[in-house]
Amino acid sequence: MNADTARRAGLLDKLARIVRQCTDCPLHEGRMNAVPGEGPADAELMLVGEGPGRVEDETGRPFVGPAGQLLEELLASIDLTRDRVFIGNVVKCRPPGNRAPLPDERKACSKYLGKQIEIIRPKVLAPLGASALSMFAHDLASIGRMHGQVMVKKHYLLVPMYHPAAALHNPSLRDTLFRDMSAIMAALRQAGGQGGAAGSPSEPGG
Repeated sequence: MNADTARRAGLLDKLARIVRQCTDCPLHEGRMNAVPGEGPADAELMLVGEGPGRVEDETGRPFVGPAGQLLEELLASIDLTRDRVFIGNVVKCRPPGNRAPLPDERKACSKYLGKQIEIIRPKVLAPLGASALSMFAHDLASIGRMHGQVMVKKHYLLVPMYHPAAALHNPSLRDTLFRDMSAIMAALRQAGGQGGAAGSPSEPGG
């Protein structure tokens, strides 16, 4: 690990400590554990889901339930393992009953997600599902229309895909998910040699 990566890893660790103590929205009242996200500070691929589920709330780790097992299969299909990507969520605490995060909850957590993106500087960012996509595209954006498409953002390529949990409820989506993961691999190749966001990440605030 070089000095820059080590410094960014330290910033991510500090941000994770802040997230675990956060009380900025009502979701903290029902959590067992906040789930800051995990992965290397120099990850080329960042996956962003909607919010923690029951197992994630119990463990404090993202995507460790059934959807996480499918996600690992998807990553393996492009010769990646979860320890090589950064995995996080739009909101860092579990919404009651696994409902979609409310706008105020997404807004309260957006500063943490934004800081993670700034620190990691991924080459490709993949929102998983409609709720995550809404953080990066207008509210009328359709995951059904946009999944698997590569969109050029200022500092990274955006490739939305269905949330792995969708295929657990609708097995016909499995093939679509694997095709979307192939699109992510193509985007990673397209982004090869590109730099990340300009400038150095700042210290996370309280």
